[in-house]
Amino acid sequence: MKGYFGIGIEGPSKSMNVGTLFRTAHAFGASFVFTLRAQYDVRAGALADTSDTPLSVPTYRFADLEAFRLPLGCRLVGIEITDDAIDLPSFRHPRQCAYILGSEREGLSAGVQAVCDYVVKIPTRFSVNLGTAGALVMYDRLISLGRHAPRPVGEGAPTEELDMPVFGEPMYKRRQRLRQKAQSKQ
Repeated sequence: MKGYFGIGIEGPSKSMNVGTLFRTAHAFGASFVFTLRAQYDVRAGALADTSDTPLSVPTYRFADLEAFRLPLGCRLVGIEITDDAIDLPSFRHPRQCAYILGSEREGLSAGVQAVCDYVVKIPTRFSVNLGTAGALVMYDRLISLGRHAPRPVGEGAPTEELDMPVFGEPMYKRRQRLRQKAQSKQ
C-alpha cells in the first residue's frame, strides 16, 4: 500500500486504552503514533501494548495544540461523532494522514476539530471504546486503500487470485522518447 498513516489521541484518561490503540496501530503498520495533551502512564499502557510499540514505531508526545506537528503533506483526520462528520464507509482515506481520536469522556476538543482536514464518524448507535474505534478506522483504511482480491459474489465462495501489477517503462524513458519524436518532426 502506498502512503503512510499515523494515529493518536487527544487528552486520554486511561493509559490502558492508549496502550491498546498503540498496539493495534503497530499491528496495522502505522508509521507513527502520538499523544496530545496526555497524562500517559507508559507502564500502565504497556500492560495492553504487549508489542512494545514505542520501541518499534516513532512515538510523539505533544504537550498542547501549539506544539502539535505533522509531516509535510500529512492530512489530519479527526474521529468524532458530530452531525457534519463524514460516515467512515463513505470516506476516501488520504494517502498520507494522521488520525486523531478524542478522549474517552470528552471526545475531540473544538480546537483540534478546527485544525482537522476532515472529521469522520463511525456509524454506530453510540460511542465505542477508544481502541475499538481506532481499530475500525485502521481496518477501513486497509480494505479501502490496500490491494486485495475482490470479494466473492456468494457467501463462502473462494476469492479470485489478485493479478500482479504490470508496470510500463520508466517515466524518464517515456519522456525521452517523446522528446526525440518531437525533435525529429522539426
